Amino acid sequence: MSAAVERGRAAIIGGGVIGGGWAARFALMGWEVALFDPDPEAPRKLAEVFANARLALPGLADAPLPPEGRVEIVPTISEAVHGADWIQESVPERLELKRKVYQQIQAHAPEAAVLASSTSGFKPSELQGCATWPGQIIVAHPFNPVYLLPLVELVTTDANDPALVEKAKAVLASIGMHPLHLRREIDAHIADRLLEAVWREALWLIKDGIATTAEIDDAIRMGFGLRWAQMGLFETYRIAGGEAGMRHFLAQFGPALEWPWTKLMDVPELDEALVEAIASQSDAQSGAHSIRELERIRDTNLVTILRGLKARGWGAGEVLARHDAALSEASSLPRRFDDLVDLARPIRSLERVVPADWAEADGRMSEERYSHVLGDATRRVLQIIASDCEHTPGGSFVTAEIRIRHLGQAQAGDRLHVETLVNSGEGAQLRLFHALFAGERLIATAEHALSHLGGETPAPTPPPETLAARIAALVAAHASLLRGGAASLPAETTGEG
Repeated sequence: MSAAVERGRAAIIGGGVIGGGWAARFALMGWEVALFDPDPEAPRKLAEVFANARLALPGLADAPLPPEGRVEIVPTISEAVHGADWIQESVPERLELKRKVYQQIQAHAPEAAVLASSTSGFKPSELQGCATWPGQIIVAHPFNPVYLLPLVELVTTDANDPALVEKAKAVLASIGMHPLHLRREIDAHIADRLLEAVWREALWLIKDGIATTAEIDDAIRMGFGLRWAQMGLFETYRIAGGEAGMRHFLAQFGPALEWPWTKLMDVPELDEALVEAIASQSDAQSGAHSIRELERIRDTNLVTILRGLKARGWGAGEVLARHDAALSEASSLPRRFDDLVDLARPIRSLERVVPADWAEADGRMSEERYSHVLGDATRRVLQIIASDCEHTPGGSFVTAEIRIRHLGQAQAGDRLHVETLVNSGEGAQLRLFHALFAGERLIATAEHALSHLGGETPAPTPPPETLAARIAALVAAHASLLRGGAASLPAETTGEG
C-alpha cells in the first residue's frame, strides 16, 4: 500500500515537540514540508529536532530512503497550507484555539487535503464543530518521538468520506507509520487512556512514599515494559496462563481485580508537596543530562530495540520490515536487467544510513559492519544479474573469499553507498570489486570471490547461459572502466592509479 502513495506537500501547523517530529518524518520520507509556528525560536527548535531525526530515523531502514524533502518555515497559515496534500495541526490542547485555526486553514487549503489533528484528548466530532468542511477533519494522534515510533491513532466520524479515510491510512503507511483506526471515537482515544491509568497509580506510589520516580521507571523498563514492547498486554497475559492460555489466566488472576491493589478511581491532589517530590526525584534521576542529550539517548535505545524487533519481524518491527519492502520496491521499480544496469558506470549496489546500533561507544561504525555492508552489496549485485531471469533449480553463488581494505571510518548517521565493478567471471567463478563510501569519502574497498554451485550436487558449476552472458557483458564493460579509471571511483582504488 505504501509504495503506491505519491509523495506530496505536508503543512505542519505548530512546530513544538510533536509538530517538529511530524515535519521531520514527512521530510525524511521525501515530502515537501511547510511549517507555521509564531514562536520566534521555532527555527532553532526545529533544527535541533531535525538533527536528532536525521541521525535516528534513517537508521531504522535497510532500504534506500527517498531524497530528503525541502522544508520551509513560513510566516502565515495561508502560505503553509497552500497546495498541501496533508495538513497536520499540532497546536496547544485548547478546543477553541483549534477551531479558530481550522477556520483559517479551511479558508486557504485545498478541499481534497487531509486535515489531521495531533490531539491526544479531543474527539474528532468536537473538532469538526463550526468547521467549513467538517468531513475534512480527522484525528491522527502520534507518539513522541513522531519520527521513530510507528503508532498513530486514527479517529474518524461518519462525517468523514471513506475515500478520505483510506487516503489517510495510505499516506501514514507510506511514511512508515502504523495507523490504528479506532472503531469509534472516545475521549483520549486508546493509548492515553491506558497510560493515564499507569500514571495515576504512579502518582499515588510517590505520594504514599512507596517508590521514587527512578524506582517506578525501573519497574517499567526492567520488567513489563520490555514485554509490552513486543507483545503488548493481552498476548503477554495469554502466555502467563501457561498451556491453558487466557482462560486459565483470567480464572487465576481475575479475583485480584476485587482486591484493593490500585487507586485507579481516585486521583491524588497535585499539591505543592507532591509536585516538589516528583520534580526533585526526577532531577536526581536524570538531571545529569540535558533534554537534548536525553532525546539522543532515547532515540538510540529505540532504534536498537526497533531494529531487533525488525530482525524478528515482530511487533513494531513488522511495520518497519513492511516499510523497508515498500521502499525497496519504490527505489528499484525496473525489473529488467537492461533497465537496472548502466554498462558505462559501476553498479550502485548499496545505499543506506549507518544505524545507531551499529556504532561503538564513540559513534564509529563497528568493524564487523563493514563486512555486513559489503556482503549486502554483493547480494544486490547478484539480484541485479539474476533479475527477470529463470534460475537453474538449486544453483547459487556462494562466497569463496573476501578481502577488505580499511581506508577510513564511518559514524552513526553517515550515508553509505557502494560502487561495484565485476572483475572477472570465468566458468563457475565470479570476482567483484567494491568501493564503500561514507558521503564522498572512500572508507573501504573489498575484493569478493564467489563460486557458483550447481543444482543437485554442491560442486562448482558454470551458471545458466543467460546469467553467464550478463556476467560477461559486465566484465567487458567494467574492464574498460578499470583501464580508463571508473567515473565514480578514485583511480588508486581500482589498481590503475
